[in-house]
Amino acid sequence: MLPVLRLAHARLYLVTDTAPGGRDLDVVLRAALRGGVDIVQLRDKHAGDDALLAAAAVARAACDDAGALLIVNDRPDLALAARADGVHVGQDDLPVGAARELLGPDAIVGLSTHTPDQVDDAHGAHDEQPDYLGVGPVHATPTKPGRPAVGLELVSYAARTAAHPWFAIGGIDAGNVASVLDAGARSIAVVRAVTEAQDPQGAARALRTALDVTAGLPHG
Repeated sequence: MLPVLRLAHARLYLVTDTAPGGRDLDVVLRAALRGGVDIVQLRDKHAGDDALLAAAAVARAACDDAGALLIVNDRPDLALAARADGVHVGQDDLPVGAARELLGPDAIVGLSTHTPDQVDDAHGAHDEQPDYLGVGPVHATPTKPGRPAVGLELVSYAARTAAHPWFAIGGIDAGNVASVLDAGARSIAVVRAVTEAQDPQGAARALRTALDVTAGLPHG
């Protein structure tokens, strides 16, 4: 199945650096994937290309074994070299259309959005449309320093208007996920809630259960 078709069924998205919580990437990822993660994004602003590619190889193997998707942050060139399923770009990064041209028509391209206008603008020309949106940060988070929280209002706006799959992101954890789901989210992206958890599998499972219950799906 093409990656973009698998994307439609994804609900729990994990963003991680090359050493989540200072631990071994393979150990944490495989635990999180067992807990119900559907998509892994490798994002590490401090790692060099060689370290990113080495980490991407680890993540690729773990995602393949779990049937999950692998996304690389910002860098279509590294995504291509790593055999990732796609790339995630921000508002100030390479345009969606340029990223898709580099990766090919079957690759996933995701886009961060922080305002209603940015959510609306994602409905533009076909070649410039992302395959999914990140909507946030819902809460202030140290993973996005200087980026003000958008609150639940943008989550509700995306729930009403977004034409693409989208993931609420930003400071979401087991303690506040219910309010994010009540605002209309059906898919979320998390970082510290899993990467810094003592039990990454249990942390992912708790979030996945909340998502499944909200969607009326079986869980266990």
